[in-house]
Amino acid sequence: MKIAFIGLGNMGGGMAANLVKAGHEVHAFDLSAEALARAAENGCATYTSVRDAVQGAEAVVSMLPNGKIVESVYTADVIGQAPTSALLLDCSTIDVATARSVADAAAAAGYAMVDAPVSGGIAAANGGTLTFMVGGDDDAFARAEPILSAMGKAVIHAGASGAGQAAKICNNMILGATMIATCEAFALAEKLGLDLQTFYDISSKASGQSWSMTSYCPVPGVGPQSPADNGYQGGFAAALMLKDLKLAMEAAEAAGANVPMGARAEELYEAFAAAGNGGMDFSGIIKSL
Repeated sequence: MKIAFIGLGNMGGGMAANLVKAGHEVHAFDLSAEALARAAENGCATYTSVRDAVQGAEAVVSMLPNGKIVESVYTADVIGQAPTSALLLDCSTIDVATARSVADAAAAAGYAMVDAPVSGGIAAANGGTLTFMVGGDDDAFARAEPILSAMGKAVIHAGASGAGQAAKICNNMILGATMIATCEAFALAEKLGLDLQTFYDISSKASGQSWSMTSYCPVPGVGPQSPADNGYQGGFAAALMLKDLKLAMEAAEAAGANVPMGARAEELYEAFAAAGNGGMDFSGIIKSL
């Protein structure tokens, strides 16, 4: 399949490479010459404009920084440029309203589109083990599933357009809050004189167990390999966690939902990022505790 891939950053670069490995012909675009060079090394054909990349595409996949850019790229350079037979898949994490607006614009022009944000960090993007939460109608999901499966371990239909984004921001609100609670518990355990490996051995098998502890432990040398073992580099940047928490707070306000733990997590990650730690993995917030 000829697939245009728009956005070759930390996540998109690995995702595009996995599409090539799956046998697809990938036409890649990014504003960064360095990102394009890496994509070329991974077997992608590279282009210096979105419009050129989407010509003749059977599918268009995007991984972009925010809703404003997603809306601009699709309305200006994808819709009306890619064949109307092409399936559009936006894997960016953006607000629900923009996801629905772009999908509506695509539908009005004759395109099928899904929003398919991901769970998993850079390692999962490189390894093809992402989880995709997909919003769109049944037919669009059926077309999207084999494409997304080449980049992930799980592809789940969340509902209609925008449902993928809703699931992603709710999931990451849980992640942000539980990581802070996990960090607090380890910090308290240390102050109470507990050996941290021993505490991990206990809590990881007890009711305190969570993904933040057993799969992404914020303490170096404890649990499986994680960014904590690499100076909190790589993984999922604190600035990106803050972005997702802000999206969750915007959605909560629009829906009239009460989310005190999510709100407090946003405050703490905002302070952590403002202190110059935005590029650090989000588990590095333990250093502020």
